[in-house]
Order: sequence, then C-alpha cells, then structure tokens
Amino acid sequence: MNNEVIITCALTGAGDTVGRSPHVPVTPEQIAASAVEAASAGAAVVHIHVRDPETGAPSRDPRLYAEVVGRIKETGTDVIINLTAGMGGDLVIDPAEPLRQLPGTDLVSGLDRLPHVEELLPDICTLDCGSLNFGDGSNLYVSTPDMLRVGAKRIQDLGVRPELEIFDTGQLWFAKQLLAEGLLDDPTVFQLCMGVPWGAPADPGVLQSMVNMLPEGAQWASFALGRMQMPWVAQSILLGGNVRVGLEDNLYLSKGVKATNGQLVERAVQITELLGASVATPDQARAHLGLKPRA
Repeated sequence: MNNEVIITCALTGAGDTVGRSPHVPVTPEQIAASAVEAASAGAAVVHIHVRDPETGAPSRDPRLYAEVVGRIKETGTDVIINLTAGMGGDLVIDPAEPLRQLPGTDLVSGLDRLPHVEELLPDICTLDCGSLNFGDGSNLYVSTPDMLRVGAKRIQDLGVRPELEIFDTGQLWFAKQLLAEGLLDDPTVFQLCMGVPWGAPADPGVLQSMVNMLPEGAQWASFALGRMQMPWVAQSILLGGNVRVGLEDNLYLSKGVKATNGQLVERAVQITELLGASVATPDQARAHLGLKPRA
C-alpha cells in the first residue's frame, strides 16, 4: 500500500466531452481556473490538454498552452505542471481504402508533438508508449518505436520528466526498452491507463500484472475510465501506486450527478484518507518524482 499518495487531476483531455458536461473547461481561462480549483482540493499535479476556445475541439497550439500555464503561475498556486505531448498521433483511415485518411486525422512526427514542451519546459510531459486501436471504428493512435526513441531523447535533452503513458502490456515492455537504451532517466514515472477500448481492461488482475512488470524504483499511478474512476483510486493505492482523477476520464461524481474537477479531487482525497494514507503535497510529490524544487 502507498502511504503518501500523489493525486493528479486530468483537467479536460481531448475527448468529445464538451457537450456532455457544462463543467468541462474549454478556454485557457477556464482550464487554468480548473487547475487552481483542483490544486486547492488536494491535487499535487495537473495534467493539461488545451482546446480551441471557439469550437472546444482538441488543439496542439503552443500559444494556448502558454496562456494556460501563464494564468496558473500568475495565481501563485503551488502545483506541478504536466503537459500532454500525446496530441498529433491520431490516424483515422477508410476501412475500404486504408491508405486514405479521413477527417479527424492529426498525425505528425514525434518531434512535432513537442513544440509547447520545448517552449514552456514544464515539470512533466507525457509520452504515449505505443500504437493502439483507439475505440471502435477505424481510429488509430500512432506512436511507433522510432517516433518514441526520437521523442524520448528530445524530452531527456530538455530536462523534462516524461510520464510514460501505458495502455497495454506491450507498451510497458517497450518503455523498459527505452530505459535500457538510456533514453529515460531515473526515477521513471509511469501512468497505467486502464479501460480505454481496446487497451488494457480495467481489471484488478491486469493492473497487478502490469505493476509486476514495472522496473525497480519506478514511480507509478493508474486510472480507469467512467464509473471505475473512484474504485481505481483505492485499487491503485492498495497496490502501492498514485492516482489520477479528472474530467478527462470521467464526468460524474455519482450516477446522474455531473462533477467538477475540484469535486473529483475531493472525493479522491476522501478515499485516500479513509484507507489510512495521506495526500502528498506538491513538494512531497516533487521529491518522489525526482523533480526540481519549485522555482
């Protein structure tokens, strides 16, 4: 069991959730305010995507990331910044003509997924460690070994800590290969992502198997989607890990009750403390994750 739990709040994500809840933040002002709300509720880390302020669609615009991070810092809030670097891996194909890309495709090189990381040098950025059939239909997430090696090296050179996003056991296997090749520095930080069709299912036995595969000394967290989000808080803590909650992964506080990010963090704090563990402060989280002290 983990006795000092780091809570990450994934604020908005890139999914089609804006029309499903009024609480999903869209504009940089809303995303930054939601980050402050989550930090005040007990999150040591905020995981940030950005969206087009006009349409709510996911975006890779570095200017939007800069505005969000700037607004958070202007408040003086002590929170660890974790920027996604997973955008730019979407490939939607025509199943009858597989070489034809369909609308929704946003596929760029590993380096072209990193301009905002290069500019802002966050504490953490994500590295999605493999390709995946992403849901039903013909939507693929593409992150090849060559892309990952190039991206991991650039992130390492920037001095940013990669959070290794793991959607299945083969991706964990390859992340360990990156470590063996010297492209990752200790402590390695893993996010075990459960319940995303068609990756690793939200099954306690599968999570235990993945935990058993982690390299020695790794820091890790796990999350599951939808109604499994809060049970997974307890599941992760009991297996020795940290946790992630937030509107990227789940819109509800309970059946029929739409949540805010702050409310989801508050519920994670309650579960953590009921299990007899404590919630890590940002400084404690920095120490565990091998991050530089707050500037």
